[in-house]
Amino acid sequence: MQLKGKTAIITGSNSGIGLGVARELARAGADVVLNSFTDRDEDHALAQEIADAHGVKARYIAADLSDSDAARALVETAGRCDILINNAGVQHVAPIERFPTAKWDAIIAINLSSAFHTTAVALPMMREAGWGRVINIASAHGLTASPFKSAYVAAKHGIVGLTKVTALETAREPITANAICPAYVLTPLVESQIPDQMKTHGMDRDTVIREVMLERQPSKEFATTEQLGGTAIFLCSDAATQITGTTISVDGGWTAL
Repeated sequence: MQLKGKTAIITGSNSGIGLGVARELARAGADVVLNSFTDRDEDHALAQEIADAHGVKARYIAADLSDSDAARALVETAGRCDILINNAGVQHVAPIERFPTAKWDAIIAINLSSAFHTTAVALPMMREAGWGRVINIASAHGLTASPFKSAYVAAKHGIVGLTKVTALETAREPITANAICPAYVLTPLVESQIPDQMKTHGMDRDTVIREVMLERQPSKEFATTEQLGGTAIFLCSDAATQITGTTISVDGGWTAL
């Protein structure tokens, strides 16, 4: 298994993209640290499930990534970080003039600032280990924009910029930093929205996916968490040693428009 002996920390990983990526990294042999802001029995059970399924070490560490000290403590508590997947994110949609200040602050803190804080603690660990990968889950909205998503778009553009700076600061070391930019990904949260969209628009499932949810996604197919995990594994491979400071779009052609 190509990542055996490596430890990966995946923020925001008790569901959705983060959990899917964590499972793929574990499948490739990495020990994994799951994270979210809750501290429930089922969170820890997820880690045990991954450990049992793939024969790796897995644990769950609760941390509210809107708090800078908690974000740093997550990596410190893990104790080792060869692969850092900054995935945690939240969303709110509103026109700029009606966008709540508290929502702006939370989105910037969780979607952008937390990645700065975890990276700041992880890089010395990677340098000590002599190898490292920083993989930031950005978005198609890190490369383009949509109305009413000012905080999310600003944060994801910021993540792309942070990725480039991280790459430049580690360019002479065996550490790389890249951003994966997905568009719509089929997660349980997105899946749960489909019936409501069908009712709202009076369309069948395939039509509402193709014409409403994936209107801007030329492939008219969702990306999957497995595909994102596979992209992360590639970025951890020897073949990707000279890939750093860039973005990889997993968006069905969204940003080609």
